[in-house]
Amino acid sequence: MITSPPGRASALAHPNIALVKYWGKRDDALNLPASGSLSITLDRLHTRTAVRFDPALGADDIVLNGRRDAAESRKISAFLDLLRAHAGVATRACVVSENDFPTGAGLASSASGFAALAVAADRALGTDLDASSLSRLARRGSGSAARSIFGGFAEMAAGTRADGEDAFARPLLDAAAWPLRVVIAITTRTAKSTSSRTGMDLSRRTSPFYRDWITTGAGDLEVARGAVRSRDFDRLAAVGEASCLAMHAVMLSTRPGLIYWNGATVECMQRVRSLRERDGLGVFFTIDAGPQVKAVCLPDAAAQVADVLRDVAGVQDVILSGLGEGARIVADSELEVASGNPA
Repeated sequence: MITSPPGRASALAHPNIALVKYWGKRDDALNLPASGSLSITLDRLHTRTAVRFDPALGADDIVLNGRRDAAESRKISAFLDLLRAHAGVATRACVVSENDFPTGAGLASSASGFAALAVAADRALGTDLDASSLSRLARRGSGSAARSIFGGFAEMAAGTRADGEDAFARPLLDAAAWPLRVVIAITTRTAKSTSSRTGMDLSRRTSPFYRDWITTGAGDLEVARGAVRSRDFDRLAAVGEASCLAMHAVMLSTRPGLIYWNGATVECMQRVRSLRERDGLGVFFTIDAGPQVKAVCLPDAAAQVADVLRDVAGVQDVILSGLGEGARIVADSELEVASGNPA
């Protein structure tokens, strides 16, 4: 077991990719999703976050990917306030966090970011939250972060309670139990112009498809849950692509329309479908609120899928990933959390 000095800790978390999507909230203040979701956690990408609570600080000092950003710092300070209130302390913190993949570009950086922050801050404050409580906490920072607390396949419950206590993720299947592969086609490294949180609110208020999207989500979730438990790849492929396209239909019908795709995104989708339907490969696509395409594959298909996606004009990089672990404490990071002088 990794031990941490009092008041400080480092954690590592991976982004997750939803196969049954959620897009929309039933409560903005508590960040409660309007529908459930099912995801896979990726092992190839990660966020590493170091936290140190320091009584000498007059304000939180937050560095994300080597820079300070006032708007992001306010979000993180508000998130830390939740844990400070639970611990009964007011001590400010130094936080240094880095992603090894593009941030805010449709690769679930907020999921891994807030999951790592929740785990590190919990250890540093000694609040000793269990996994379900950590999932609830991470959800307050980012709805998808609730799932990155867990590895492999995870299911997020929308819940029905007004206080959100029943809205958290649970592990569904370990990564080793069904070791799928994911080929990620990076089509841009630029952050998206409309955040997911803003986009969800716009869709809820203006898309004529939004109500049907929420209504059909429970059925998709039931199908996907059964497919995962029975390791039925074809069934998971069908519901996964349908959920992805339905979510983007809601986005496109939002006013003004939310177009997160670019030309390379569409071509990658076409190539993946051709590989499955013409060549018989075990692969399907999914895309979040961004232009990056994630091709979920049976293990023996991953190399061929990667080769095909590399040849798509506009694809800048291709990353191969397996399914990874949940958020966890790691040895004190090389990301030094020195007051006023983070590395």
